[in-house]
Amino acid sequence: MVCYAIPLAAGLVNAVRRKTLHKEDKEGFWLNLMFAGAGVFGVVDHMWNGQLFMVGPNLVSDLMLGATITTGVLASWGVIINKELITQKLGFFSRKTGILSQ
Repeated sequence: MVCYAIPLAAGLVNAVRRKTLHKEDKEGFWLNLMFAGAGVFGVVDHMWNGQLFMVGPNLVSDLMLGATITTGVLASWGVIINKELITQKLGFFSRKTGILSQ
C-alpha cells in the first residue's frame, strides 16, 4: 500500500540532484513534474480508498509496484525527450506504412 513512496522518493532525489548541481534544465523540471504527478496520484488513490498509511501484508510487492511506476515514468520521459531522435531513426516506417507521417 506504499507504492506511491518510490515515485515521490525518486522525485525528491532528482530535485536535490538538480539543486546541488545547479542544473535548471527543462528536461529535469519535467521529470520532477512527472514523478510528482505519479506520487500524488498514488497518494490520492490510497487516500480515497482509506489505505494511505496502511502497510500491506506483502511490502516487497508494494515496493516493486512503486518501482514499476517509477520505471514507467522514466521510460515515458525518455520517449518524450528523445521524440525527434526516435522519429528520425524510425523514419522508414513513415515511408513504408504511414505510421509516423505528419
